[in-house]
Amino acid sequence: MINWKKTPAAIYRTKKDRLKPVLKTDPITLNNLINIEIQKKTLLENTEKFIKGEPASHALIWGSKGTGKSSLVKAILNRYFHDGLRLIEFSKDNLHALVDISDEIRDLPYKFIIFLDDLSFDLGDSSYNNIKSIIEGSIELPPKNILIYASSNRRHLIPEFLTDNENTTVENGEIHYTDNVEEKISLSDRFGLWIPFYQANMTEYLRIIDSYFPNINKEKRNELHLEAKKFSSLRGTKSGRTAKQFYILYNDIFK
Repeated sequence: MINWKKTPAAIYRTKKDRLKPVLKTDPITLNNLINIEIQKKTLLENTEKFIKGEPASHALIWGSKGTGKSSLVKAILNRYFHDGLRLIEFSKDNLHALVDISDEIRDLPYKFIIFLDDLSFDLGDSSYNNIKSIIEGSIELPPKNILIYASSNRRHLIPEFLTDNENTTVENGEIHYTDNVEEKISLSDRFGLWIPFYQANMTEYLRIIDSYFPNINKEKRNELHLEAKKFSSLRGTKSGRTAKQFYILYNDIFK
């Protein structure tokens, strides 16, 4: 039995069919996250409503890899832990246990975020139905103390193909999608809040680099930027993840 008074988060473990308490979470804070001010503001406002017992939305946090989607959710937990916020992480392969766990926590005096990180589904995969039951309920109303925050590289969570649109029609100015498209849209459409993340440009990337190296002089900073540009070019990306990887490799050089 988890002591939620002291435990900020838990992870569902399939083999043991239980929640594993997480006592040491990633210490990342909202101030550590650069270039995503709109995304932070949006999710903060939604989470604050949730904590206050006001209507709040399940959130689909989607976009480019390494741009801070998961980090934002972790920072939100750290910000609101003392206000009664808790987090439970599930992988896509564990969604079968989602309803049972929600039954266990729905009457507890805490607000729970169910965090589905890097979520996506293959064609024909119906395990997402477990998410729908949490969001919309069934004969039983959905729990008021649970929100789902899902991160994904895909806006619609399921692969999209050009052939899906072949039989889409327009009648009287209204779009009528094919069954394939309707199914794919229906899942993501159940999330009341969509928060997009985009790849950083070079200026934004260097701002993140500078946040990791705040105390070097101007001459050294020019050298730092040159090496950071080379690093991002080799990686083919200018994300926050790339900046952190650069810091880990170069922090001894640019102290």
